[in-house]
Amino acid sequence: MRSDLSKVNVNVELSHPVIFFDGVCDLCNGFVQFVIRRDPGEIFQFAPLQSNEAQRMLNKKHVGQMETIVLLERGEIFTGTTAVLNVVKRLRGLIRFFYAFAIVPAFLREPLYGLLARHRYVLFGRSDECMVPTPEIRHRFLSPGK
Repeated sequence: MRSDLSKVNVNVELSHPVIFFDGVCDLCNGFVQFVIRRDPGEIFQFAPLQSNEAQRMLNKKHVGQMETIVLLERGEIFTGTTAVLNVVKRLRGLIRFFYAFAIVPAFLREPLYGLLARHRYVLFGRSDECMVPTPEIRHRFLSPGK
């Protein structure tokens, strides 16, 4: 599902799709690590929703309210299961076959995703601060001026 919650800053030019995630959510951080391990071509870059980059690239008014993974690719924003499915279809391994769930209409997929998103801290935990990437993967994370 394309999100109409946010609009891209038209001055932003990206060479890679960006996955925005809740930087203090242990489930979201696990998803990012999962993607990194299965993305040897380094297709994706990452930024926490709490970052200045997210504030700059996405509509500031909505970033703090997002309880979802956000994929920004070619000027379009995808959220929820559509974002996740668009990510997994480009990864290495059997996980790509999960893209078959794209045939399930979003109105059936999204309520389950929303339930998981609302209760992610209770179910999976929460950190006090955003994940700090290791030096080996630091180049995959957006930073000012990148």
